[in-house]
Amino acid sequence: MAARLALSRWRAAPAAAGRGPLLSCRRWSGAKADTVYDVVVSGGGLVGAAMACALGHDTHFCDKKILLLEAGPKKVWEKLPETYSNRVSSISPGSATLLSSFGAWDHICNMRYRAFRRMQVWDACSEALIMFDKDNLDDMGYIVENDVIMCALTKQLEAVSDRVTVLYRSKAVGYTWPYPFPMTDSSPWVHITLGDGSTLQTKLLIGADGHNSGVRQAAGIQNISWNYDQSAVVATLHLSEATENNVAWQRFLPSGPIALLPLSDTLSSLVWSTSHEHAAELVSMDEEKFVDAINSAFPTKVSARQLPPSVARVDARSRMSFPLGLGHAAEYVRPRLALIGDAAHRVHPLAGQGVNMGFGDISSLVHHLSAAAFNGKDLGSMSHLTGYETDRQRHNTALLAATDLLKRLYSTSATPLVLLRTWGLQATNAVSPLKEQIMAFASK
Repeated sequence: MAARLALSRWRAAPAAAGRGPLLSCRRWSGAKADTVYDVVVSGGGLVGAAMACALGHDTHFCDKKILLLEAGPKKVWEKLPETYSNRVSSISPGSATLLSSFGAWDHICNMRYRAFRRMQVWDACSEALIMFDKDNLDDMGYIVENDVIMCALTKQLEAVSDRVTVLYRSKAVGYTWPYPFPMTDSSPWVHITLGDGSTLQTKLLIGADGHNSGVRQAAGIQNISWNYDQSAVVATLHLSEATENNVAWQRFLPSGPIALLPLSDTLSSLVWSTSHEHAAELVSMDEEKFVDAINSAFPTKVSARQLPPSVARVDARSRMSFPLGLGHAAEYVRPRLALIGDAAHRVHPLAGQGVNMGFGDISSLVHHLSAAAFNGKDLGSMSHLTGYETDRQRHNTALLAATDLLKRLYSTSATPLVLLRTWGLQATNAVSPLKEQIMAFASK
């Protein structure tokens, strides 16, 4: 019965015209014997590179061949740039544990990062606030530049170059999918065609190629998505004076949330979600007006210990904006296929959970694949891929729904909703067990 259901689901998947290579279940009749990899990861961003690292360092994958495809060039730093990047990620303790498991976190600690031990969120319409912290002053999370994470991952990929091959400036442009139960004259593997015309095969394809995933589109997997009426403005900010700077600040304005994330004693990173028109205005306005707009967005009439640091200036050319949206794949897995990171889900940055969701996908998928490898099972079998899908959809759908609800709840100044969210913030702030559950969920 399970076999018939799997075959039915595979055959019924629609191929979206004009959205990438069509899903193909034809038999493979090529005469050339392509290189066969145990796993191919398509997409070498933070999540894809971390996936390849995790597999390359797994003891049960010591005899496996892994390939990472990255469309861009290899990024190598001989020396850490003095100027901070404007693209940063909030890394949860759970994500730090994952990065530690294959040695990348040590490199990050030897470069630069900033721990935060408190998070304060409040409503611009009512000044109701909620403060997240820990009695033992443990780190709640870490603000790390994306380039620093990628540099650490690149070093760890080089450490397992005997197991993991990385092809830079390489992109998959076509796929030939096997039947779930191939006939004797058809290949049981996924065939991949690269941009240069070369081909290869893999027992398991992992799509880590972003929210416009070509892997997901080629497989005909439905993606539920919509664009928000917002863009996020990011910038690197210089503070008026040196401070301990270990608090992540966020305020919900009627136009969208603004956040100051600590980078150092004198620097913070800005993430301001607002309307497309306002975002364009913020990016183009002169520095003095931009700084005034940031300082004016935060309150000045609460107790001193609750005030964020004031901003003095902004790094030249660090201002930029990008559109925001939500997306979720109806399926994370198919026979010989798994989606991770933004290829499976896209989330609003207000909760700072985007890359953490992707790293959580990695932890789960590696767990299931490692067990399969240890037991000598087929890595592309649905028997363990569905375990990964169940684990992660349960977590990710809850987080996506909560984030979308918060975005909508705080995008209005209607009095009933303002009263509702004010009560919600105050009640949550007063109930310690509830706050602890929220922190525990976000720290995974």
